[in-house]
Amino acid sequence: MKQEEKLIENLEEYRLENRITQQELAKMLDVAFVTVSRWLNGHQLPNKIQAYHIRKLISGKGRKK
Repeated sequence: MKQEEKLIENLEEYRLENRITQQELAKMLDVAFVTVSRWLNGHQLPNKIQAYHIRKLISGKGRKK
């Protein structure tokens, strides 16, 4: 499994554990809802900047709006 795919798997676990909707997650990461949906459905992978912010969010150091 590629590193980005594992990151998305971790993001989905984070979302479910914290009862966050895809819409709320998109707002927290400052991306469009459709972007989060594409990540979680395996149609797209985050770019380097997006991956960085996902890692920060999962680790508890990210921005939450």
